Parts: sequence; C-alpha cells; structure tokens
Amino acid sequence: MLKYSLRRILGMIPMLFLISIVVFSLAKLMPGDSLSGEIDPNNTDPAYIEEMREKLGYNDPVHIQYFTWITNFMQGDFGKSTRYKIPASEIIGERLPNTIFLGFSSILITYILAFIMGIYAGRKPYTLGDNVIGTANYIGLALPSFVAGVFAIYFFSFTLGWFPSNGSVDISTTEGTAAYWLSRIHHVFLPALVLGLLSTASYTQFLRNDIIENSRKDFVRTARAKGTPEKKIYNQHILRNSIIPLITFLGFDIVALVGGAIITETIFTYPGIGQLFLNSVSQRDYPVLMTLTMMFSFLTLFGNLVADILYGIVDPRIRLD
Repeated sequence: MLKYSLRRILGMIPMLFLISIVVFSLAKLMPGDSLSGEIDPNNTDPAYIEEMREKLGYNDPVHIQYFTWITNFMQGDFGKSTRYKIPASEIIGERLPNTIFLGFSSILITYILAFIMGIYAGRKPYTLGDNVIGTANYIGLALPSFVAGVFAIYFFSFTLGWFPSNGSVDISTTEGTAAYWLSRIHHVFLPALVLGLLSTASYTQFLRNDIIENSRKDFVRTARAKGTPEKKIYNQHILRNSIIPLITFLGFDIVALVGGAIITETIFTYPGIGQLFLNSVSQRDYPVLMTLTMMFSFLTLFGNLVADILYGIVDPRIRLD
C-alpha cells in the first residue's frame, strides 16, 4: 500500500506540471491581462500602461513569464489579487474555511440520508416505501443543482422562512460563541442539502441495489441455513459488503464538491472559493483564477488517489502493491 501511494504521488508531479502549462496558456489566451483588471485603459495614459506592463513582466517572452509564475507559485507566492488588492493567498485563505465547512456538511448530510434510505429500501424492496424513495432519487438525479437551489431558496427561504437565502453567518453574532456556530449551521444547511442532492440519490440507489444483490448470494443462504439471526446476517454479512462502494466514493466526493460548490455558492451568495472562482473569471482577476484552478486540479488528483487507497483498504481482495 505504501509503495502504491508513493508511486501515485510521484505520478501526480508531471500531471500537475502539464496542468500548470495548460492553466497558464488559457490565462494568456483570455482577453486582457491582470493589469486590465486594475485600471481603465480608456482613461489611463498609454505611456503609464506600457511602463506598468514592462514592470510587471507582461512584455517578456511567454516562456519567461511562465517560468517566473511557476517559480513564484512553487514558493507560495500566488501573486496579488487585482480585484481585492491583497495577496491571492490571503483572499483564498479567508474563503476556504467556508467551502470546507460547506463540503463537510454536504458529505455528512449525504451519507446520513443515503444510509437511512438505502438500508430501508434494500431490506424492503419493491414495497411502497421503496418506490417512494426510488422516485425521489430519480428526481434528485434528474434535477440540476442550480434548479434545485432556486426552488430551495423560494420554498424554504422566501415562502416558509426556515433558512436564510444568502450569506454564511449572521453579522450580529460574536465569533466563537455558541450563537455564532448555530448561525453558521443554520446558514450552511440549505446549500449543503442542495449540494449533496445528487450524491444522496445515487448513493441511496447503489446501497439499495448492493443490499438486494448481496442478500441473494450463497454465503447469505448458508448463514440462514445455519440458523444465524437475521439481524446478524444483515449487519455482518450483507451490509458490510454493501457499503464498500460508498466508502470508495468518498475520494470522488472531494472532486464533486469542488465542482458543485462553484454553482451552489453562487446561487446562495455563499462566500466560499466557488463564488470567488466565478468572480475572478468575470473580473479578470488572473492571479486568483490561476491559483484556484491549480488547487482544483490538485484536489481532483488527490481525490482519485484517496478513492483508490480506500478501495484497497476496505476490500481485501484488492492488492494495490
């Protein structure tokens, strides 16, 4: 397992290098540059613009610009945000805890609901409850997150008034107090529920189908023939084998949450890195945009690595070495 992990980590290095070239190239191909986001070209002296471009290195050859950027990036210097006038690392560091809290809450809600509904539907297949859960799952799979977000805001925020429609915390609370954390949970619940909607639906169906399939296998029939209690059969034989796919999905959840957070945070005006990413695109804040893209790429590779390692841990039939 250790050799496999080290091999995969070393394999991530050339992948990240190639990704950095793609990220830098796409940023250069986009209209304008970081200087365009800081000044108004129509109301600024052209001589000053040219002087600043020379000072910032935008007139250097492309390969020199890339080498300078990747060298600074590897040293932790991600550049200065042209929109917020502070280092990109600081603005990302301010937003990152909100996204982590949103992602953790989403995973928690997803697995709790998926386990409850999946176990019920798997133990009582083809009943009315199973059909209701299946219908809800298919709706969840078919409903885009941005549509679900709009409906959730209209119904739960505007109509019922149960949850706030935007923000991450009530500004009237004091940081660190119980009221502060309750407010954060209150604000994050609805976007976390929408973010985990698709995963909840798919995981419930996976768990249900695996429970039904495992309950028909020979080792379960043998256990029943020996007089093993039904509760023990489900807990130790059927359920234990059925949750293997769900555990391995945890790594892929990291990837899915990053992509889903971009849309969900924008809809709910939730101040995380997903909303920051879209704002950096529209505002041509290239230092923040390139840093976030590299971070998302790393999380994708890391999530795939976690999924493979977890699969080898929970399933002894897999030998990664």
